[in-house]
Amino acid sequence: MRRNKMRVTGAVAVSAVLALGLVACGGDDDDSGGGDEVTIGFMGDLTGDNSGLVIPPYQGAQLAVEQYNATSPKVKIKLKKYDSQGKPEQATTLVQGAIKQDKIVGLIGPAFSGESQATNPILDEAQVPSVSPSATQITLAEKGWKYWHRVVADDAVQSAGAGDFITRALKAKKVFTVSDNQDYGKGLADNIGNAVKAKGAQVQNDAVDDKAQDYSSTVNKIVGYKPDVVYYGGYYAVAGRLFKQLKEAGYKGKMMSGDGSLATGLIEGAGQANAQGALLSCGCIIDAEGKTNPKAKKFADDYKAKFGSEVAIYSSEGYDAATAFIEALKAGKKTTGDINEFMKTESFQGVGKPIKFDAKGELAAQDIFVYEVKGNKLPLLGNSKDAQPTM
Repeated sequence: MRRNKMRVTGAVAVSAVLALGLVACGGDDDDSGGGDEVTIGFMGDLTGDNSGLVIPPYQGAQLAVEQYNATSPKVKIKLKKYDSQGKPEQATTLVQGAIKQDKIVGLIGPAFSGESQATNPILDEAQVPSVSPSATQITLAEKGWKYWHRVVADDAVQSAGAGDFITRALKAKKVFTVSDNQDYGKGLADNIGNAVKAKGAQVQNDAVDDKAQDYSSTVNKIVGYKPDVVYYGGYYAVAGRLFKQLKEAGYKGKMMSGDGSLATGLIEGAGQANAQGALLSCGCIIDAEGKTNPKAKKFADDYKAKFGSEVAIYSSEGYDAATAFIEALKAGKKTTGDINEFMKTESFQGVGKPIKFDAKGELAAQDIFVYEVKGNKLPLLGNSKDAQPTM
C-alpha cells in the first residue's frame, strides 16, 4: 500500500464506520494512564479517500496494544493516531510533532510509500524506529535508513509472484498493463510487465488519470490488443471503474490488480457482476479461516469480536507491526535506540507471517498471495507459487 492518497469502502466499510468516530489527527486509542507508559504512534490515511486500506491495519494495531495492556505489563503502551490522509506534506508536519511533542518511541507506519519517503528521513535523524504495515515501494529499502522496517514484501517481490501466477496459472501469452502513473502504481505495473516478458509473454501498456472517470481511450486499446490478462497497478477506486468499463466494452480476458485494490470497494466500483473472477495479488495475508497459520484464526475471531467485521487488507500486518514493538518492551527495551537494536534480532511467528527483519529492515519472509473475487467477497486462493483460479 503506498501512495499519496487512498480509499474507504466495501468489506472494510463496517470497520470504517466504527472507527471514524475515533480517528482524528493526534487522537488517542488507548490512554491507559498511570504506571510506566510509552507512546507509540500510528500514521496513515484514516479519514481520506483511501482510508479503507488503512483503518484495518490501524485496528489490528489497536487490538494488539489493547491485548498487551490487558496483561498488566510493567510498561504500558499509549497508541496515538496521526491522520495524514496519505499526504506526504501532512505526514511530515505530523511526524515532527509526534517526535518533539508526543515523544513517541516508535511509529507504526506510515501506511503509504509516498508519505514513507517523506517522513523516514526525519524519523531516521531523530533515531525513532518505524514499522510500516503496508508501504511496498521498492526504493524504501534502498535509502540506508537505520530505523526503518516493514512487515510486507515489496513491489519487486509482488511483481515476481504475480508475474509467475499470470504466466503459470493463467497461461497468459499477451498481457496489457495499466497504471495510474503514480509512484506505486506505475512501479508495480512496469515490474509486472517486465516479469511476464521474462517468461515469454508479449506486453503492451498504458496509463490513466486517477482523477478521471472515463477511460475509453485505454479501454479501446485493450480491446483492440485482445490480451489474455489486464493487470492494473494502482488503487481500487480506479480499478473498479476500469474493470467496469472493460466488461461493458466486451473484454473477455482476465482482470487482475495488486494490493492497492484488495478491498471490496473494487467490487462496488466495478459492479458485482463485472468484478466476478477478478484476481488480486498482495504480500498481505487475509486469512479468517486460519489456512496459512494457526494464529490467524484466533486473530480473525478476536478482530471480529472487537470491531464487528471480518479481517481485511493489512489487518494482520498492523497487528504484527505493533507486536514487533510489544516484543521489544517485553524484553525490557524502552528507549528508541534499545527498541531499534532489539528489532535487529527479534524473530516471532506473527498472526500473518513469520516476522524477522534483515539488515535493511525488510521482512525476511517474501511470499505473495492471490485472492479472487467471488460474489461480494475476496477469498484467499493461496500462495502465488501454487494458487489456481477457480473461475
